[in-house]
Amino acid sequence: MSDTTTNPPSTATKLVAEAIGTFVLVFGGVGTALFAANFPAGSEGNPLGVGFVGVALAFGLTVLAGAYAFGPISGGHFNPAITLGLAVAGRFEWRNTIGYIIAQLIGGALGTTLLVLIGLFGPADWLATAQDGGFASNGYGELSPGGFGLGAAIIAEILLTGLFVLIILGVTHTVRGTAALAPLAIGLTLTLIHLISIPIDNTSVNPARSIAAAIYGGPGPLSQVWVFIVFPIVGGLLAGLLHRALFEPKALPADRAEARVR
Repeated sequence: MSDTTTNPPSTATKLVAEAIGTFVLVFGGVGTALFAANFPAGSEGNPLGVGFVGVALAFGLTVLAGAYAFGPISGGHFNPAITLGLAVAGRFEWRNTIGYIIAQLIGGALGTTLLVLIGLFGPADWLATAQDGGFASNGYGELSPGGFGLGAAIIAEILLTGLFVLIILGVTHTVRGTAALAPLAIGLTLTLIHLISIPIDNTSVNPARSIAAAIYGGPGPLSQVWVFIVFPIVGGLLAGLLHRALFEPKALPADRAEARVR
């Protein structure tokens, strides 16, 4: 008789899964923003480009696919704000957070690096134009697609990242969640988040995505990327604390538990 027992994935396997999942998210989402949002490049009226809706769907679809493919291995975080939010909610071990975050940053940077390599073989001015335009980086003020200021970016990133983490904690709950449909709910939520906030700050809710784009976006995006590191993490941590306080069952003291049994 064959042994059908499977060993749990090793730490190295989990880290590779996180790196690949983040790579897919960044390569797919940022790549759609760069290559397909406005096509042909510079065309008036955007006759063939996918626009904001297409970019939002690209981010949602990539996280959905990544969650189905790699979620059973690593949990499918692909985002430092999610990793830290899950940790503070008591759903992920703190000792594993640093490794996950490093893997996510590497995966994201690899995603934009591959986009740059593709751009090198594109039209003569494509890569320079993409970098002059910020390489789909996040930004506020002059770098905001809709001209929104720093305060708008801070509020949007805290609120939307917090909602994202709350929904993830809900749909992946071992009792209340539905494992088979959780990636679908997460992907659709990320799509909605992008539909809301692309005009505000080009949507981060993910420091790994923001850093990956900013490293090729030039001085402006690099000078603002701190906002899209700090405030998504703040939103994730607040959501984790809120979920733990409101939605996780509290253990009763021994004497009260005994009284309840009686």
